[in-house]
Amino acid sequence: MKDKPEKRKIMIGRAVSLVWKSSRGLTVANLILTVIQGLLPLIPLYLMKLLIDSIEAIINGSSTESFQYTGYVIAFMGGTALLSALVKAIAGIVEQTQARVVTDYMQDILHKKSIEVDLTYYEDSKFYDTMHRAQGEAPYRPTSIVNGLIRTVQSSISLLAMIGLLLSFHWIVAVVLLAAALPGVFVKLKFSMVNWKWQRKRTETERKAWYKHWLLTSVNHAKELRLFGLGEYLRVKYLDLRIILRKEVLGIAKRRAASDFGTQAIATILIYGSLAFIAKQAYAGLITIGGMVMYFQAFQRGLGFLKGLLGSIAGLYEGNLFLSNLFDFLDIKPEITDPDSPKLYPPYVSQGIEFNHVDFIYSSGTKKVLDDVSLKINPGEMLALVGENGSGKTTFVKLLCRLYDPISGQITIDNTCIKDFKVSDHRGNIGVIFQDYAKYHLTVNDNISLGDIQHEPDESRIHQAAEAAGAATLINELPDGYNTVLGRSFKGGQELSIGQWQKIALARAFIRNAPIVILDEPTSALDAKAEQAVFDKFREIVKDKTAVIISHRFSTVRMADKIAVMHEGRIIEHGTHDELMALNGKYKEMYTIQAGAYS
Repeated sequence: MKDKPEKRKIMIGRAVSLVWKSSRGLTVANLILTVIQGLLPLIPLYLMKLLIDSIEAIINGSSTESFQYTGYVIAFMGGTALLSALVKAIAGIVEQTQARVVTDYMQDILHKKSIEVDLTYYEDSKFYDTMHRAQGEAPYRPTSIVNGLIRTVQSSISLLAMIGLLLSFHWIVAVVLLAAALPGVFVKLKFSMVNWKWQRKRTETERKAWYKHWLLTSVNHAKELRLFGLGEYLRVKYLDLRIILRKEVLGIAKRRAASDFGTQAIATILIYGSLAFIAKQAYAGLITIGGMVMYFQAFQRGLGFLKGLLGSIAGLYEGNLFLSNLFDFLDIKPEITDPDSPKLYPPYVSQGIEFNHVDFIYSSGTKKVLDDVSLKINPGEMLALVGENGSGKTTFVKLLCRLYDPISGQITIDNTCIKDFKVSDHRGNIGVIFQDYAKYHLTVNDNISLGDIQHEPDESRIHQAAEAAGAATLINELPDGYNTVLGRSFKGGQELSIGQWQKIALARAFIRNAPIVILDEPTSALDAKAEQAVFDKFREIVKDKTAVIISHRFSTVRMADKIAVMHEGRIIEHGTHDELMALNGKYKEMYTIQAGAYS
């Protein structure tokens, strides 16, 4: 229990550090404005004292000064009030700007962490709890902590000032409340409408930003984000949208701040006009001035600052408790990382890919999904993996892509363990489509070009990939061709059938000129004719490349150079179609059953 206060102190320090890193200039400006706002209440109190003293001296006949001196004091008081209103307006803009900047910065940190963490975390329910809590806290909690600290400083400065002045007289004038408050009410109503209209206008832009945020953090796209290196690309796209929204929101905020300052100026004139009138009445001897007014107001203000101070401290305590939700997520460390001295990745596979006694268990399970798997894929060879659902085929591919690491054994490319390569180099040399491929609600061009963002989008390459995937005819029939937005999420979007989506995903895999190509159930949603056309093209694409395909269709499997039969995480048969048929084993049994269904 003794280490908890230290831990909380560190967490507050980390929150302050995050805010400082995201907005150094705004933080300094906030602190300066805080000190000014904390000291400004001293000036009107002192001027009030001068005002009361001058009026009392004139009334008592102990001064020969005219009312002109009193008028100067009142004018200074009005000027100080206007200065306070201006400082407050500027502080409001600074605070709102900083809140927006910090929010975007924290979301960016969440995106970086979501890209960085291993895929295995997305299969753990506790991780989702941690990420959900972090997403709730990140946008506002660090800013709230810093603002709480600033309010504490401001309240402390003002409270100390009031305590120092409690022995002085303080007099406050009555104001025409209704007349002073009405302009502010109108401004609030006006900008409520402005904000409502802006929200309706920018709802789709907000959702587009949210959609990219969802792409960066959801399990649906976690594999492709890592294999195609899309994380940084989408992260920047998200920030571009957020900057547009931020600028517009801040534009509205600046206009509102100017209007608030104008209404405050009107209120100030009314307040100090009333004060001048009352001072004139006192000068004429028509009313008396109570000496205890200064004490009363100093006490009231001091009490208000004390409440503010205590409230800020309570807010800091609450914020500190909830900061653990954020840092639990940020402190997650990935296990799949680059080696200290990574080896150069081969430009093509010259000696083969080999699994050497590989075992694997998912973090959420206890049973081996891969059990002592040993297999060599020769250079330029197409290997087909077959087996019942749950036999370990997709897990085999995930380990080859290094989305996971084996619990024992190793996977090598040209006799070099894939752990000795940079993760991005290894994944960047694999073209892949999974059976749960992503459906990006973007244009057709974007959907295909995302397969190779290392190169500028090239129209001819996109068209070639679409042709190879059998998607060209489909795309040309869309309203805007390759510029058509897919999916129904955004205006003008076109939804596709499962088979059509699968062709787009195939094109995305084909556009990457990678030495290793992996297709996991690539034609499951295509008819036999379309499947045959795709694999005729596929044979051309993977010429001189090493390929792995997973399929339940034996018409496809027969096209492979070698076939590996998996059962309960083990490879039980391996060879050509003819060799496996001659074995009279599991492969022949599955092939005969499927062939019989078409007889």
